[in-house]
Amino acid sequence: MKMVPVHEAAGSILCHDLTQIIPGEFKGPAFRKGHILQEEDIPRLLDMGKEHVYVWEMHRGLLHEDDAALRIARAVAGSGIVLSEPKEGKIDLVAEAEGLLKVNIESLYEINDSPEAVLVTLHSNQVVGKGRVVGGTRIIPLAIEEWKITRIEEICQTSAPLIEIKPLRTLDAGIVTTGNEVYTGRIDDRFGPVVTRKLENFGCRVMGKILVSDRVELIVEAIHKFISDGAGMVCVTGGMSVDPDDVTPAAIRAAGGHIVTYGAPVLPGAMFMLAYIGQVPVLGLPGCVMYHKTSIFDLILPRILAGQQIRRSDIVKLAHGGLCSFCDECSYPDCGFGKNA
Repeated sequence: MKMVPVHEAAGSILCHDLTQIIPGEFKGPAFRKGHILQEEDIPRLLDMGKEHVYVWEMHRGLLHEDDAALRIARAVAGSGIVLSEPKEGKIDLVAEAEGLLKVNIESLYEINDSPEAVLVTLHSNQVVGKGRVVGGTRIIPLAIEEWKITRIEEICQTSAPLIEIKPLRTLDAGIVTTGNEVYTGRIDDRFGPVVTRKLENFGCRVMGKILVSDRVELIVEAIHKFISDGAGMVCVTGGMSVDPDDVTPAAIRAAGGHIVTYGAPVLPGAMFMLAYIGQVPVLGLPGCVMYHKTSIFDLILPRILAGQQIRRSDIVKLAHGGLCSFCDECSYPDCGFGKNA
């Protein structure tokens, strides 16, 4: 650092905070470390009794913290992300609209293995609202060697986008409700209203609900009817256990479903099934969806609406974070449930 006259300091970078004291009115930093002094700052500095200040001597190959943070933020931000203004070497990454947050976690770790730069995010695979801060980047020193930022930019080029918000589609969905006890009217259907509400909360249109008994051919017929009518998703409720009368998994297979999984490392939700008939996802929903506020359905539905083609590996990763704590007052999605790595 070097000392310069205040009248010659415009454009220079402060090396430390400058405190101003106005008795009875104010005591605190008038200018922060890293502030780039402007011509309009000079009168205030003189009022503070400053005729000289210590400023940073920038050398070739060094970047100011704000410039470096901005380069990182621009490199990592994908679609649906807007940036805050840099402040003291820190920039926020903000959701431009509601959607599913996706983070390339391995690349995130690689960036944070770089010296003197920090990039943090919320957990991937959660729905975030417009204006939510989903990440932030900061430079540790006042100035950083440019090659360190260049290396981070190179990481981002091979893993782009590193952070993005995927918009949620509004699909037409059909609900097939199975069970002899519901079909015959012995008990009311409590499953359909829960699934309907969850779908409509995301703006989906429920095309209808078909009640069928526990017969494979009737479940197959109902699935095919919804798909032929243009459904973008079909939810089949009930009959997902291992009892002899629980035939939903067999019916989804018989309907031509390409099975991604029958069973998921999630509690509640272990007896979940996911299949695709063409491009249409068919979900076999276990009973827990009906009576637990949050379950496997809440984890998978946003990913489907974000257009993600779910693979077996995606289901396996749910094991980390797939145990619901059944809190007295559910705070999902602001909790660890389903926020897997």
